[in-house]
Parts: sequence; C-alpha cells; structure tokens
Amino acid sequence: MKQTIFALLFLATSSVALSQIKLEGIVKDSIGSPLELANIVAINQETKALDGYGITTDQGGYKLTLKKNTTYKLQISYIGMKTNEQILETKESDIVKNFTMQNDNTLDEVNIVYEMPVVVRGDTLIYNADSFNKGTERKLGDVLKNLPGVEINDEGQIQVEGKTVSKIMVDGKEFFDGDTKLATQNIPSNAVDKVQVLKNYAEIGQLSGVTNNQDNVAINIKLKEGKTNFWFGNITAGGGASNQNELYLLQPKLFYYSPKYSINTITDLNNIGEIAFTRRDYFNFTGGFRSPSRSSGTNINLGTNSLGFLTTQNDRAKAINTKFSAANFSWSPNKALDLSGFAIFSGNRTDMQEIRDVQYFDNELRNENKESNTHQSSDLGMLKLSAKYKPNSNNQLDYDVLGRISKESQDQSVFSTQIGTITELEGSSPFSINQNLNYYYTLNATNIFAFEVQHLLQDEDPFYNAILEDKDNYESTANILGLDASQIDYNLAQDKRVKSNQMDAKLDYWNILNKKSDINFTVGSILSTQKFNSEIFQFLDDDSQFNPTPNTNNGLDVNDIKYNFTDLYIATHYRLKSGIFTFTPGFSAHAYSAKNTQQNTEYTDNFFRLLPDFNMLMQLKKSEQITFNYKMQTQFTDVSQFASGLVLNSYSSLFSGEPDLGSALSHNLNLSYFSFNMFNYTNVYASLNYNKSIDNIRNVLEPADANSVIFISSPFNSAFADESASANGRFQRTFGKLRASLNGNLSYSKFNQFINNTRSINESFSQSYTTQLRTNFKTAPNVELNYRYSIQENNNTKFYTKSPSIEVDALILKVFTFKTDFSYTNYSDEDKTINNYKFWNASLSYKKNQDSKLEYELKATNLFNTKSQNNTNSSNISVSATEYFIQPLFASFRLRYEL
Repeated sequence: MKQTIFALLFLATSSVALSQIKLEGIVKDSIGSPLELANIVAINQETKALDGYGITTDQGGYKLTLKKNTTYKLQISYIGMKTNEQILETKESDIVKNFTMQNDNTLDEVNIVYEMPVVVRGDTLIYNADSFNKGTERKLGDVLKNLPGVEINDEGQIQVEGKTVSKIMVDGKEFFDGDTKLATQNIPSNAVDKVQVLKNYAEIGQLSGVTNNQDNVAINIKLKEGKTNFWFGNITAGGGASNQNELYLLQPKLFYYSPKYSINTITDLNNIGEIAFTRRDYFNFTGGFRSPSRSSGTNINLGTNSLGFLTTQNDRAKAINTKFSAANFSWSPNKALDLSGFAIFSGNRTDMQEIRDVQYFDNELRNENKESNTHQSSDLGMLKLSAKYKPNSNNQLDYDVLGRISKESQDQSVFSTQIGTITELEGSSPFSINQNLNYYYTLNATNIFAFEVQHLLQDEDPFYNAILEDKDNYESTANILGLDASQIDYNLAQDKRVKSNQMDAKLDYWNILNKKSDINFTVGSILSTQKFNSEIFQFLDDDSQFNPTPNTNNGLDVNDIKYNFTDLYIATHYRLKSGIFTFTPGFSAHAYSAKNTQQNTEYTDNFFRLLPDFNMLMQLKKSEQITFNYKMQTQFTDVSQFASGLVLNSYSSLFSGEPDLGSALSHNLNLSYFSFNMFNYTNVYASLNYNKSIDNIRNVLEPADANSVIFISSPFNSAFADESASANGRFQRTFGKLRASLNGNLSYSKFNQFINNTRSINESFSQSYTTQLRTNFKTAPNVELNYRYSIQENNNTKFYTKSPSIEVDALILKVFTFKTDFSYTNYSDEDKTINNYKFWNASLSYKKNQDSKLEYELKATNLFNTKSQNNTNSSNISVSATEYFIQPLFASFRLRYEL
C-alpha cells in the first residue's frame, strides 16, 4: 500500500517536472547594484493565471518554474522604482534573463497586473491567502498550513520560522486576546484575504525601539472585501450514530467587524469527541497577562492545587461530551479609547478507561498493574474586561481584569494488583481574580518611562476521598495514618484550602544614549502571601468522622500555615548595536525575605543575591539570525512544600513538608538559529538549551513497607546539582510543488533521587524525529506523508514508537471535497511489540459552487474501530506503559450554512 502511494506521488510530480523549465537571473538597479526582495510574477497570457512568482535574494537572484512553450507577461516590481514589464516565450530549455530597474520619481500608484502571493515590507511578511488556497480549506488553520514558513504544531500553536506566534488579530483587533488556537479552529477560511506576519512585534509601540523583540511574532488577518460591516461565519449542525449512543453536533460561529467595533461568538455542542476547549487550554489561557517580574531573575511558584485529573490522549477518550460557548468584543468609542473583553464557558463530561503497567527501578516486587475507569465533570468559566487609553503618541494607560471560576469533579474506580479495589472521589471549586495596570510615558525622544503592576487573588479548595476495600493490602499505610481498623473498609479523606494574594510591580526608565545604544534602569517588587490549611480524616461506618493521629511525622496531620514572600530589586541593562551584533548585558540585585509561620513557630530566610543576564543577537541577514541568552534565576517554591503536617496527595502518596526549605539557583543558556530564504522557501530553525539547578528541591521517598507501592515523601534542598539539556531543529524546503521537512528533538536530564535515604542518579534521554513530504498542487489532489520515530529511555529501560501517516485532500469536479487521514503506530520495547494500532478517518462534502451557502458533509471517524492506544511515562522512581481506551467507530452527517 505504502509503495503504491509513493509510486503514484513520484509519477505525478515527475510528470509535472518534465513539462516545466526554469527561468532565473538577477535583478539590479540602474547602477548595477543587486536588489533584494524585488517581486517577480509570470502571468500566463492564454489563461491569465499566475503560473509563477518569486522574491529576489540578497544578491538579487530569482528563480521561477514555468511551463514549456508558453507565452508569459513578466512583471518585476520594487518599491520606489518603475515596474518592469516584458513578454517572454518559453521553449524546451531553461532561460537565464537579467533585469535592470529604473528609479520612479513620480507619485503615481504602481500598476500591479497580478497580486503577489508573498510581499515583504520591512519586518512584515504578507501572504495573499487565495494564492495558496486549493478550495478545500474550511478554517483559518487550513489556510495557514498552506503558507511556506508557517506551521501549526500538535498543541494547536502557530509557529513562524520556528517561533511561536504570541498573538493573533483580525483587522487589527485582538481575537480573544490573541489566542491562536481559538482563531485557527474557528475563523472561516473564506473570510481571509491577507495573512500579515509581524516579526519583531512590540506590544507597546512606545517601547519598540528600546526592547528586544526578536522572538516576538504576531499575525494579523485582513478580511476580504464585503466581510466588514456585515455578519459572517457559519452554522454547522449534524447527527450520527455509533455502537454506544446517538450522536449530535451544533456549532454556530458568528463574527462582525467594523472600524469601530467587533463581535465574535463561538458555540460548540457535541458528543462526538471534538473538544473545542480543553482543560489544558483553559489553564494555559493567559488572557494577555504577563508578569512584570518575568525578566527580573526571580521565579516564584504559587503551586497548582487543582485535582489530579487524568488527561485525554490526543483529545481522545472512551466518551466525551462537550459544551462550549465564547464571546469576544472590542469597541473604540473614539480614537483615544479602546474597550474589549471576552467571556468563555467550557463544560466537558469525559469517561476514560486505561490499563497501566508500572515498573519500579529499585524493586521489581513492587511492579504493579492498575486498571481504572474514570468519569470527569469539568465546568470552567472566565471573564475579562480591558481598557486602553492613548490620548497621544506619548501616553498610554492600560487596565485589565480577568476572573476565573470552575467546578470540577473526578470519580475513579481502580483495581490494583498490589492494593486491590479503590474508589477515588475528588472535587474542587476554585476561583481567581487577576488585575493589571500599566502606564507608558514618553517624555521626549530620549527618555521613556513604564510602570506595570499586577495583582492576583486566588482561592483553591481541593477535596480528596479514597475508599479502599481490601484492608489487608493497606494495613501498613493505615497504621502509619492511625486509621480505625475496625471499620468495613478504609474510607479516608482530606480537606485542603490554599489562598494566594500576590502583588507584582515595577518601574522602568530608558535613556536613549544615541542611535546605537540605550540604558535601562528598573525598580521592582514582588509581595506574596499564601495561606495553607489541610486536615486528614476518616469516614466511619456510621457516617461520622474520625480524626486520626498518625504514627509518624510526630503525630501531625493538620496544617495551618501562613507564608510571606518579599522580593525588592533593582536592575540595569545596557544595549549596544555594533554592526550585525546587538549586545544586552545586565544584572539585577535582589533583597529576598521568605517567612512561614506554623505550629506557633516562625521560620525566616533573608538574603541578598546578584543575578546577571546576557543577550546577544547576530543579524546575519534580514531573515537569518543567531541569538544567545544566558540568565541566572532564583527559584522559590509554594506554600505546600513547607507544610510540616502530613498531606494526602493520594491514597498511595503521603507527603510532609519541610519548614526550613530554601531557594534554588539555576543557570539557563539558550543558543538558537533561524533562517528563512524567500528565494527557495527554505526554513531552518535550531535551538540548544542547557539548565543547571543548584540547591534544587528534591524529595526523599520511603515506601510504607519493603515492597509497598505507597510512598511517603519529604522535600529538602539537595546538595547535588541537577542538569538538563535539549536540542531541537527543523528544516523545511519547497521543491516546486513539493514541500519537505525534517524535525528532530533530543532531550536529556540527569537528576538526583533519594529512596530510603540512598542517593541514586536518574538519567532520562528522549529522542523524537519527524519527516514530512507534502504536495502543493492548485487543482490536483494533495497528499501529505509523515513518519514519526521516537525513543524514550529511562534508567536503561527503552520504549520505541514508530508512526507513519498519510493525509489526502482533494477537490473533485469543483463541488466535492474529499479528505482522509490514516495513521499506524507501533509501540514496543527492546524485546517485543507491546501494541500496535491504526486510525482511519474520512469525510466527503458537497458544495454546489464556491459561492453556495450550503454544504453537506458525511464524516466517519475511527473506521478501523480501534479500541485503544498506548503511551509511556517516567518518574523518578518508575516507568509506566499505559493502554488507553478510546471512542469506537462512528459516522455523522453535517449540514453547514455560510452567512
């Protein structure tokens, strides 16, 4: 099968190549200097179609692939020069032709015969979407995948030239505060006119000249004519069946844009496993908030005291029921004031089943097989309001408030070969309010001020309950906890409450010394308070509660802690441009104070520390650069690590903190390279990272008994350094109608672990490689071939994953759109195949013509009716292989109406 596909692909591309010739040469100005980024287009005089286009290199070179024996009109254009037009007849052989451009002193608009697919204007790269669309696109993500140099990764993030896009806008207005995943999955493709990639993007225009923005990339979507001042979007409704239940789907997506205001609404109701907004999306959704102290050298962790939710694998599960609704608005009542906001609600009901084999490094008698069935209920909501007031170019005032609220629960039924039958019940209803106030003031051309302050108020209340039916298997742990052994089972629970209050503020001053250098002074502070309360108790047979006294940890299983943290710092950075180099050395000086109070005792850690940092940018060409970063950071833990009373992380994990914990110090280095060649659409990205952590917080683990899978852990500052290193790279190049890419990721870590007070070194090494070959035909069917190979190695245990896949995308008779994807995964260790599975999805849609309002689609998912898939995980004490069960084969019919 695979050989046939490759043969057909080879024959198709070969036949195209044999019918083409190359046109190449150099574009110069009137004095003979080569012109970089000049545009060349070739319009077929018979069909009037754009058959070829190109952009010159820094040496003025260009290359076009054209049809043989065809007449073309060539058009060469360059800003500030007269457009050069010539008629060219191709024959059977390649052609070399140079062009000389003349200055244009007139103010008349350049007469562009055909719109260029790609235009470069300074740091902005502008793609004309229709030049790359093939007619099968339905959403923005489909459009972006066609563009050279633009990728969408497995997390749904947009990457341009290896850099993750931080913000997406539509006609200059932020789309849900720039969230890229919501944009790629919901903005209709037929509304997209231009895709503007904004490199070196500065959030605040006043600071663009004094901050390093080389890693900041944003995208602005320009809408097509007729989409402004009108509602547009689509409504999709459908239903289907599987061998489990009836299926439904409803997805209205409506948008309105005008010069003064915009409205976006997205709704998604379905039970077919199409998750519009995952829990990870929710917790990763920053709402545009950025910590003022993000580059100060201080890293304080407030902790995540949410539930121990199992996560879906590739957004698949045994059953998924999704309810999602979101609305976003922006309004500009006048030129100085912009108001915006959004509201998001996500409600998911998920059923999961998995079988996990766990192998422990130190004692194979602990090896365990666990089978679990889980039901999750997750209701998540957030609301944000923002205001930006900019009366003139020298003043800007921003205010944002973001509120989050959620209600979640997880019920698990677990069978363990070591523990027996366990029922776990978890619930939580946390909330948080985050506020942000920023003011930017430009005194004059050489003096700029910025004040940023952010406040966070957070309340978390996770509840945990475990019911263990096989008392004999839990006896040693029950004795440690001091449980009442006379009950039918062990029904233990824990209430926990964590309140956080943090203020983060800084004042910046920049003095521009000259055109090549500036200096920055910063004064800032972080003030944080956390309160932690927890209590372990037991439900008795008569429904009463029993407060046990543990036979360890000095009998403490109740916590009542207050933790105060203060960081007062000053910093200075000097930036110097010299030739192709930009150097930014700097340092920050910190006065730290960390204090926790518990059990009527106060523990204090006050110290001073100097933290250097350094950034170097080497701009080899406009689209080629090398960057080097070094920074030293002080890392502080959250309040839970100080809790001296016993904490129940789960029935198999007990924890007691250390009040005297100190901070850790880390050294972080990054070297990265990227190059994007518009001449042949070659995109290269590479990055090396190294981290060394000193006095890192590690846990001492002690099993409840010699062969127990239940561990008691306690943190301490390790005297041994932990290290990690990673390397990743990506190469992509376009060869005519073929785009080839190669990705590689290597990750190595070495850290110290302590079991029964015995130190050992844990080393892990992971490798992942992906190759891709994709066609880019305008009318013929397009094929994408992928092959992924990964190795996960931990303490001499290796797992291998091999996964070839193919996607086919075809527009048939201009009315049918056929899409199908197939993937095969082989999962093995060094001795044998553990499991292999395959997925096949397909869809066929009908649309009378491109202007038709209605589209009918038949979609089938998991055509092989695959029951499960596999993955591996490793920790400091074990490695596990998990079989994860998923939704069966199902088919659905959908009707889409375009507004």
